[in-house]
Amino acid sequence: MSDQEERIRQAVRQRYGDLAQKSSACCGAADGGAEQCASALYDHRLLEDLPGEVKELSLGCGDPITIASLRPGEWVLDLGSGAGLDCFLAARQVGEEGRVVGVDMTAEMVALANSNKERLGVDNVEFRLGRIEALPVKDASFDVVISNCVINLSPDKAAVFREAFRALRPGGRICVSDVVVEGEFSAALRSDLDRWAECVAGAIELERYLDLMRQAGFVELKVSDKVSAEEIIPRREGMPRLFSARVTGRKPPR
Repeated sequence: MSDQEERIRQAVRQRYGDLAQKSSACCGAADGGAEQCASALYDHRLLEDLPGEVKELSLGCGDPITIASLRPGEWVLDLGSGAGLDCFLAARQVGEEGRVVGVDMTAEMVALANSNKERLGVDNVEFRLGRIEALPVKDASFDVVISNCVINLSPDKAAVFREAFRALRPGGRICVSDVVVEGEFSAALRSDLDRWAECVAGAIELERYLDLMRQAGFVELKVSDKVSAEEIIPRREGMPRLFSARVTGRKPPR
């Protein structure tokens, strides 16, 4: 791990640790990041009966749950699970016979997610502290990997996709929502640690994103949608156009 990669991880960890401790409702465009209220990102039917303090601390840029088409009994792994919203939504769909594991590198977020889990009384969800580049899970143990506006935060996205591939059972699928770009960042913005932590400077072009997934071994890649993210990420000088994209893929069967 390079010194710059470690500095990026420390900046990301600090930002999300601070957000977890504040437990504020929404962190939106005013902060310059890609966070939105859940009500702006998900079908309202998915959020029914969730307490406001759970559904409104959404740190994502989209809805990976809908495109995942989860089935009862499936095991789901959430990369960068934050306060746990996507895990709780997934848990409803996989049912008591299914299982959801969320992994986050920020201890404060894991603590907040566990507090939310206790508040909801959910039994089929577990949260683990760890890095998405080195997942604390066994090989081939999940049917579905999901992630929401997190992989862009990693300085080693190739490792993230390799780990996701490792964690999936043969024939398993990956369903992510993430920030991507068209164009290039200025050198100053690309090296700005605050912009990395705000889901901005770590974003890459969609084709490069898909290439990294292919290199990890994923097949049947599909872009469900790609929409402008400028409403949630104000554009600044030296910044390319930013988009929120939802992507699915599959690990080949044996």
